[in-house]
Amino acid sequence: MIGFLHGTVSEIEQIAERMRRIRITGPDLCDLTWLPGMHTRLRVGDPRSPRSWLRGLRRTYSIWDYSPAGHLDLCVLDHPSAGPGAQWARRVRVGDPAALTSPEGRLVLREDARYHLFVGDETATAAFGAMLRALPSSAIVHGAISVGDPGDRLPLDHADRLTWRCRPADLADVTRSLELPHTPGVAYLAGEARACQAVRLHLVRERGWPRGSVVVKPFWTPGRRGMD
Repeated sequence: MIGFLHGTVSEIEQIAERMRRIRITGPDLCDLTWLPGMHTRLRVGDPRSPRSWLRGLRRTYSIWDYSPAGHLDLCVLDHPSAGPGAQWARRVRVGDPAALTSPEGRLVLREDARYHLFVGDETATAAFGAMLRALPSSAIVHGAISVGDPGDRLPLDHADRLTWRCRPADLADVTRSLELPHTPGVAYLAGEARACQAVRLHLVRERGWPRGSVVVKPFWTPGRRGMD
Protein backbone atom coordinates (compact mmCIF):
# COMPACT_ATOMS: atom_id res chain seq x y z
CA MET A 1 0.00 0.00 0.00
CA ILE A 2 1.30 3.44 -0.90
CA GLY A 3 1.77 5.77 2.04
CA PHE A 4 1.03 9.47 1.83
CA LEU A 5 2.64 12.56 3.22
CA HIS A 6 0.17 15.27 4.13
CA GLY A 7 0.69 18.99 3.96
CA THR A 8 -0.92 22.34 3.19
CA VAL A 9 -0.54 24.59 0.18
CA SER A 10 1.34 27.61 1.53
CA GLU A 11 2.40 29.53 -1.61
CA ILE A 12 1.28 29.83 -5.23
CA GLU A 13 3.28 31.75 -7.81
CA GLN A 14 2.96 32.14 -11.57
CA ILE A 15 6.56 31.28 -12.44
CA ALA A 16 6.04 31.24 -16.24
CA GLU A 17 3.11 31.99 -18.54
CA ARG A 18 1.75 28.43 -18.26
CA MET A 19 3.53 27.23 -15.13
CA ARG A 20 2.52 27.66 -11.50
CA ARG A 21 4.88 27.04 -8.61
CA ILE A 22 2.95 25.49 -5.75
CA ARG A 23 4.58 25.11 -2.34
CA ILE A 24 3.34 22.40 0.03
CA THR A 25 4.33 22.65 3.69
CA GLY A 26 3.93 20.41 6.73
CA PRO A 27 5.67 18.32 9.39
CA ASP A 28 5.38 15.19 7.21
CA LEU A 29 7.73 16.86 4.73
CA CYS A 30 10.62 17.40 7.14
CA ASP A 31 13.94 15.61 6.57
CA LEU A 32 12.93 13.62 3.50
CA THR A 33 15.49 11.82 1.37
CA TRP A 34 15.64 13.89 -1.82
CA LEU A 35 18.05 14.36 -4.69
CA PRO A 36 17.54 17.06 -7.33
CA GLY A 37 15.58 15.61 -10.25
CA MET A 38 13.39 13.31 -8.16
CA HIS A 39 9.60 13.38 -8.42
CA THR A 40 6.55 12.85 -6.23
CA ARG A 41 3.06 11.51 -6.94
CA LEU A 42 0.43 14.06 -6.01
CA ARG A 43 -3.20 13.25 -5.31
CA VAL A 44 -5.14 15.74 -7.39
CA GLY A 45 -8.60 14.79 -6.14
CA ASP A 46 -9.81 15.46 -2.61
CA PRO A 47 -6.92 14.25 -0.36
CA ARG A 48 -9.45 13.35 2.35
CA SER A 49 -11.35 10.98 0.08
CA PRO A 50 -9.96 7.48 -0.56
CA ARG A 51 -12.08 7.33 -3.73
CA SER A 52 -9.84 9.95 -5.37
CA TRP A 53 -6.88 7.58 -5.09
CA LEU A 54 -8.85 4.49 -6.11
CA ARG A 55 -10.02 6.32 -9.25
CA GLY A 56 -6.40 6.97 -10.18
CA LEU A 57 -6.50 10.72 -9.59
CA ARG A 58 -2.79 11.11 -9.01
CA ARG A 59 -0.20 12.82 -11.12
CA THR A 60 3.58 12.71 -11.11
CA TYR A 61 5.49 15.98 -10.75
CA SER A 62 9.19 16.74 -10.53
CA ILE A 63 10.19 18.58 -7.38
CA TRP A 64 11.37 22.06 -8.27
CA ASP A 65 12.89 22.68 -4.84
CA TYR A 66 12.90 21.11 -1.40
CA SER A 67 13.74 22.22 2.14
CA PRO A 68 14.27 19.68 4.94
CA ALA A 69 12.60 22.25 7.20
CA GLY A 70 9.34 20.93 5.78
CA HIS A 71 8.32 22.25 2.36
CA LEU A 72 8.67 21.38 -1.30
CA ASP A 73 7.79 23.17 -4.50
CA LEU A 74 6.09 21.70 -7.56
CA CYS A 75 5.76 23.37 -10.96
CA VAL A 76 2.52 22.43 -12.71
CA LEU A 77 2.03 23.12 -16.41
CA ASP A 78 -1.32 24.38 -17.65
CA HIS A 79 -2.54 23.63 -21.16
CA PRO A 80 -5.79 23.84 -23.18
CA SER A 81 -6.64 20.14 -22.87
CA ALA A 82 -6.15 20.29 -19.11
CA GLY A 83 -6.27 16.94 -17.34
CA PRO A 84 -6.93 16.43 -13.62
CA GLY A 85 -3.49 17.72 -12.63
CA ALA A 86 -3.74 20.99 -14.51
CA GLN A 87 -7.31 21.43 -13.29
CA TRP A 88 -6.11 20.93 -9.71
CA ALA A 89 -3.43 23.58 -10.17
CA ARG A 90 -6.05 26.03 -11.50
CA ARG A 91 -8.38 25.67 -8.56
CA VAL A 92 -6.00 25.09 -5.64
CA ARG A 93 -5.69 27.90 -3.09
CA VAL A 94 -3.37 28.70 -0.21
CA GLY A 95 -4.58 26.76 2.81
CA ASP A 96 -5.87 23.75 0.85
CA PRO A 97 -4.72 20.30 2.00
CA ALA A 98 -2.44 18.21 -0.19
CA ALA A 99 -1.35 14.57 -0.18
CA LEU A 100 1.71 13.22 -1.95
CA THR A 101 4.25 10.41 -1.85
CA SER A 102 7.89 10.49 -0.79
CA PRO A 103 10.41 11.65 -3.39
CA GLU A 104 11.69 8.98 -5.78
CA GLY A 105 13.22 8.51 -9.22
CA ARG A 106 16.44 7.86 -11.09
CA LEU A 107 16.64 11.15 -12.99
CA VAL A 108 19.41 12.49 -10.76
CA LEU A 109 22.87 13.90 -11.33
CA ARG A 110 25.82 11.61 -11.96
CA GLU A 111 28.68 12.89 -9.86
CA ASP A 112 31.31 11.26 -12.07
CA ALA A 113 30.18 13.02 -15.26
CA ARG A 114 32.84 14.86 -17.31
CA TYR A 115 30.07 17.20 -18.31
CA HIS A 116 26.26 17.30 -18.20
CA LEU A 117 23.88 17.43 -21.16
CA PHE A 118 20.21 18.31 -20.53
CA VAL A 119 17.69 17.72 -23.32
CA GLY A 120 13.91 17.96 -23.00
CA ASP A 121 10.78 20.08 -23.29
CA GLU A 122 8.97 22.37 -20.85
CA THR A 123 7.70 19.38 -18.85
CA ALA A 124 11.33 18.53 -18.04
CA THR A 125 12.41 21.97 -16.90
CA ALA A 126 11.26 21.61 -13.27
CA ALA A 127 13.53 18.57 -12.82
CA PHE A 128 16.32 20.21 -14.82
CA GLY A 129 15.99 23.38 -12.73
CA ALA A 130 16.62 21.49 -9.50
CA MET A 131 19.53 19.59 -11.03
CA LEU A 132 21.15 22.69 -12.51
CA ARG A 133 20.96 24.56 -9.20
CA ALA A 134 22.82 21.68 -7.55
CA LEU A 135 25.77 21.93 -9.93
CA PRO A 136 28.75 24.12 -9.04
CA SER A 137 29.46 27.17 -11.18
CA SER A 138 32.54 25.36 -12.54
CA ALA A 139 30.47 22.47 -13.97
CA ILE A 140 30.48 22.00 -17.75
CA VAL A 141 26.86 22.15 -18.93
CA HIS A 142 25.22 21.83 -22.34
CA GLY A 143 21.53 21.69 -23.11
CA ALA A 144 18.74 21.74 -25.69
CA ILE A 145 15.20 22.56 -24.57
CA SER A 146 12.09 22.98 -26.72
CA VAL A 147 9.04 24.92 -25.57
CA GLY A 148 5.68 25.75 -27.07
CA ASP A 149 6.20 29.48 -26.57
CA PRO A 150 9.02 31.71 -25.22
CA GLY A 151 6.83 32.44 -22.20
CA ASP A 152 7.14 28.80 -21.12
CA ARG A 153 10.81 29.24 -20.20
CA LEU A 154 11.55 28.72 -16.53
CA PRO A 155 14.41 30.59 -14.85
CA LEU A 156 17.25 28.05 -14.85
CA ASP A 157 20.83 28.22 -13.60
CA HIS A 158 23.62 27.89 -16.21
CA ALA A 159 21.13 29.43 -18.65
CA ASP A 160 23.93 30.70 -20.91
CA ARG A 161 24.81 27.08 -21.72
CA LEU A 162 21.27 26.07 -22.72
CA THR A 163 19.93 26.29 -26.27
CA TRP A 164 16.21 27.10 -26.30
CA ARG A 165 13.99 26.52 -29.32
CA CYS A 166 10.26 26.88 -29.90
CA ARG A 167 8.40 24.04 -31.54
CA PRO A 168 8.16 22.74 -34.21
CA ALA A 169 11.93 22.58 -33.73
CA ASP A 170 13.05 18.94 -33.55
CA LEU A 171 14.95 18.14 -30.35
CA ALA A 172 17.18 15.57 -32.02
CA ASP A 173 18.17 18.14 -34.66
CA VAL A 174 18.81 20.79 -32.02
CA THR A 175 20.97 18.34 -30.07
CA ARG A 176 22.78 17.39 -33.28
CA SER A 177 23.72 21.05 -33.76
CA LEU A 178 25.35 21.36 -30.31
CA GLU A 179 29.14 21.60 -30.16
CA LEU A 180 29.83 18.92 -27.56
CA PRO A 181 33.22 17.64 -26.42
CA HIS A 182 34.49 14.63 -28.34
CA THR A 183 34.34 12.40 -25.26
CA PRO A 184 30.90 11.48 -23.83
CA GLY A 185 29.53 13.08 -20.71
CA VAL A 186 26.21 12.17 -19.09
CA ALA A 187 22.95 13.06 -20.82
CA TYR A 188 19.62 13.56 -19.06
CA LEU A 189 16.72 13.24 -21.51
CA ALA A 190 13.19 13.98 -20.32
CA GLY A 191 9.82 15.00 -21.75
CA GLU A 192 7.90 13.54 -24.68
CA ALA A 193 8.74 9.86 -25.12
CA ARG A 194 9.42 9.79 -28.86
CA ALA A 195 11.62 12.88 -28.74
CA CYS A 196 13.65 11.33 -25.92
CA GLN A 197 14.10 8.16 -27.96
CA ALA A 198 15.23 10.12 -31.03
CA VAL A 199 17.83 12.04 -29.02
CA ARG A 200 19.10 8.86 -27.38
CA LEU A 201 19.54 7.22 -30.78
CA HIS A 202 21.44 10.26 -32.03
CA LEU A 203 23.83 10.20 -29.07
CA VAL A 204 24.43 6.45 -29.22
CA ARG A 205 24.53 5.87 -32.99
CA GLU A 206 25.91 9.14 -34.31
CA ARG A 207 28.13 10.36 -31.49
CA GLY A 208 29.13 6.94 -30.15
CA TRP A 209 27.99 7.45 -26.57
CA PRO A 210 27.62 4.31 -24.42
CA ARG A 211 24.02 3.62 -23.51
CA GLY A 212 24.88 3.80 -19.83
CA SER A 213 25.77 7.47 -20.22
CA VAL A 214 22.23 8.38 -21.31
CA VAL A 215 19.54 8.69 -18.62
CA VAL A 216 16.04 8.71 -20.16
CA LYS A 217 12.86 9.70 -18.33
CA PRO A 218 9.78 9.96 -20.60
CA PHE A 219 7.18 12.21 -18.97
CA TRP A 220 4.40 12.03 -21.53
CA THR A 221 3.30 10.81 -24.93
CA PRO A 222 0.45 12.13 -27.13
CA GLY A 223 -2.93 10.56 -26.47
CA ARG A 224 -2.01 8.71 -23.31
CA ARG A 225 -4.46 9.07 -20.45
CA GLY A 226 -3.18 10.04 -17.04
CA MET A 227 -0.37 12.31 -18.24
CA ASP A 228 -0.48 16.09 -17.84
